[in-house]
Amino acid sequence: MKIIILASASPRRKELLEKIGLKFEVDASGCDEEINAGLDPQEIVRQLSIKKAKSVAARHKNAIVIAADTIGVMGDKILGKPHTENEACKMLQVISGKSHLVITGFSILDTATNKIVTGIANTRVYIKKLTGQEIDAYVKTGEPLDKAGAYAIQGMGAVIVEKIEGDYYNVMGLPLHALTEALKEFGIKII
Repeated sequence: MKIIILASASPRRKELLEKIGLKFEVDASGCDEEINAGLDPQEIVRQLSIKKAKSVAARHKNAIVIAADTIGVMGDKILGKPHTENEACKMLQVISGKSHLVITGFSILDTATNKIVTGIANTRVYIKKLTGQEIDAYVKTGEPLDKAGAYAIQGMGAVIVEKIEGDYYNVMGLPLHALTEALKEFGIKII
């Protein structure tokens, strides 16, 4: 039996794979996430997930590597991760009362055969109209920092999300339905 490796340091991705009972090890890629900014957002996350998978695959001879990359997109603007409270406030003001798309690209790579399967999931997220006081209070919790789009749907950010269209787990960083379907191509069945 090949070992399964999650090529990510994300605690949420780790938690999601544990939730579905998958036995795996973690080996974060550590590769730079530079990519051609002129690409379509879906192609950006697909290429980054492949890059991460290949980076980790180089360290393992007989393994199945799972890698992913998630971004938020509003119009033609990518919603990055705010690093300061001021950046988080500005981003929350931008997404307040609007919807945006969360896109995850994932790759599964068999290091023994070099077989690779990629997939992309899209989820539309609708954020409620936020008051300045709500934005300030949420930012003061520290949760929006280093989160794409400046919120965590699995945490306090749940109260600012009005609704979603698509895979909830995709917003957390790993579309479980699409991923588990793709794992079947490697003989890995969850249920």
